[in-house]
Amino acid sequence: MKRTKAKFWFYLMTVTSSIYILWRLFFTLPIGFGLVSMITGIALFAAELISIIEAVINLRCMSNQKEVLLPEVPPELYPDVDVLIATHSEDAELLKKTVNGCVHMQYSDPAKIHIYLCDDSDRPEIAALARRMKVGYFGLSENKFAKAGNLNNALGKTHSPLIVTFDADMIPRREFLLKTVPYFFLPEMIQEDGRWRMRRPEEIDEDYKIGFIQTPQSFYNPDLFQFNFFAEQNIPNEQDYFFREVNLGRNASNSVIYAGSNTVISREALEEVGGIRTGTITEDFATGIDIQAKGYTTYAVDTVLASGLAPNDFQSLLKQRQRWGRGCVQTVRSVKFWTNGLPLMSKLSYLTCLFYWWTFIRRFIYMLSPIFYSLFGVMVVKCDLWGLLIFWGPSYLIYNHALKILSGKIRNQRWSNIVDTIICPYMIVPILLETLGIRLRKFAVTSKEKIISRSAQMRYAIPHILLLVATGLSIFFCVRDMVAYQSLGSAVVLFWQCMNGYFLCMAVLFMTGRINYRSSERYYSRVSLTFSAAGKTVRGVTGDISETGFSFLLDFPEYIPTREDIPFTMEDNGYKAVVHGRAVHVNQVGELWKYSIQLTPEDNEDQLEYLQIVYDRTPTLAVGIRTSAMKDLVIFTQKKTASAQPANRRLPRVAMEHAAAARDGTPVTVTDFNYQYVTVRGLGEKTQAQLDFAPGISLELKRAEGWKEGLYLVENWEEISGLPALRRALETVLKGNAYEEQEAQAFV
Repeated sequence: MKRTKAKFWFYLMTVTSSIYILWRLFFTLPIGFGLVSMITGIALFAAELISIIEAVINLRCMSNQKEVLLPEVPPELYPDVDVLIATHSEDAELLKKTVNGCVHMQYSDPAKIHIYLCDDSDRPEIAALARRMKVGYFGLSENKFAKAGNLNNALGKTHSPLIVTFDADMIPRREFLLKTVPYFFLPEMIQEDGRWRMRRPEEIDEDYKIGFIQTPQSFYNPDLFQFNFFAEQNIPNEQDYFFREVNLGRNASNSVIYAGSNTVISREALEEVGGIRTGTITEDFATGIDIQAKGYTTYAVDTVLASGLAPNDFQSLLKQRQRWGRGCVQTVRSVKFWTNGLPLMSKLSYLTCLFYWWTFIRRFIYMLSPIFYSLFGVMVVKCDLWGLLIFWGPSYLIYNHALKILSGKIRNQRWSNIVDTIICPYMIVPILLETLGIRLRKFAVTSKEKIISRSAQMRYAIPHILLLVATGLSIFFCVRDMVAYQSLGSAVVLFWQCMNGYFLCMAVLFMTGRINYRSSERYYSRVSLTFSAAGKTVRGVTGDISETGFSFLLDFPEYIPTREDIPFTMEDNGYKAVVHGRAVHVNQVGELWKYSIQLTPEDNEDQLEYLQIVYDRTPTLAVGIRTSAMKDLVIFTQKKTASAQPANRRLPRVAMEHAAAARDGTPVTVTDFNYQYVTVRGLGEKTQAQLDFAPGISLELKRAEGWKEGLYLVENWEEISGLPALRRALETVLKGNAYEEQEAQAFV
């Protein structure tokens, strides 16, 4: 039913878009209005035509997504696997997490997994890391072919029938191999009556060979669009749409893109194409095409099985996208691409990759066209209001709805336009140069360093600001003309300008940037933990967890010493680790107390287990769009203007109305208690006092100078904080607070 619905909207979109573009071609080109009008009119028509062709091909693939079932393979049939981790300049700490994830991968026979660090910088510290982690190491000096040369060097020294390639930062889940390797048995196995069996000789298709399996490139840190818009929980990673929708749809045309990482490849296929292709800046993209051209079947799957780091500053993002774009254009425009053995549908599918990188030129045309019309009177489209309502209106609405149906909740047209608007000024020249054959030959590795600075800078917003000013002026003149001439035909142009204005505003807001103060990314995950407090074992569960710390929630304000490391035992998903840390902040969340723990750096087996507890999981960022145009702006404004709150309260603060007595018999009331300090009502001007807080618990108080009236330091707080008697007293107080609250609610 779902596939039928997708096909219906695909065909409807194709028909309405075809009618619209034919109308544009034969009835709306501004012939006879001068050279400038003719050039701008043809440019806009070409942009729309290419957009429709790209959409039709992509949406056709997505409406015919080929479901790939994972065979159930007998354990003894699983082959040996060589895991190659490509590294150039990444530091050992980053690589340790990736290697650790690989070491913990499950398999039918762990001895069949062979892990290698492929270091084309030939660094002693990386060789030492390989020895310590008990994995192989291939050092390579004076590498002329960048990542391709690095991997080809390793391929020549290894022998397993399957190859796994990981980028330096991509940490695999432990089930990575179990969820990918069985696909290579599809030519030999068949599902029958819900059970898998080996094919009989007459059922085997000799031409059916699996070339590679591509899993999504996922990221455990927010990408720049999520981060700068404070939308980590409201919009998915920008790459999710490609890896979990578009690339998956390419299964239907056997044109899955090899992304260079998180991939399992047949050695036979690699050897048949001569290894990883060199002489291109996107060796993975080109190699995937070579494998498919040799008749191998390739599949993309949508299960996230490894996650890495997205660029966290705008300059790194631009370098990455310019390299991807130029490499794609470089490959698709080459003679080798058009003369290889790819079938027509596969070639058309790859042609949409070229069209995608022209998106940024098209977006620029879409922004300039209404400006030319409103500010300079350039006739860009020759039509009237009725023509727009009859031909453009249905096409526009149906196209957007088809995209919504076919791309699920991952992407919509609005967010696509925002992303394209942000990047487009810096992509036009590189893509044009590559299209004209002016090549970028130098390979640049995407930086994996943590940037503790502003993620973007306003100087990058200069093109957007200029376009925004021009759009604002064009809106003014458009409205003026509508009022002066009572022209409803300009309504569509006004709508167009307002949409462009919104996208440009979002681009400028993006460029205001945001500082990332976190040294490591966190997951919002529930992990069981235990520790000792006041001679009692306390059990809790984390609220979030990261490489350098975690938080957990308790229903009692436990005392945790602040001047010594506390051992915490953590267990999750089969992993167990004892880590040490100190409470750096405690606050009350509803009726619970949240403790934030900063871990003490360690380098042992427990730390490796802890890293797996942190990273062996799917990132807890948004997986679907849960926002709107207005909500985007409201969230951004609220977060941007919110003042940072200091987080340095290291002991739990309990509000109370607890009757007590001073040693001299003076009745007092304790209104606030956090082990180290109390707020007392009734002591008057006394600077020191002894307070009988509870049976067996005496507080030695000293006025805290310079703070609010009634605030006292508990001078013997470290002696009494761990006493069971104090815990019993606090439990009684908390029960009383809860009872009073229930009584108040019942009264209301």
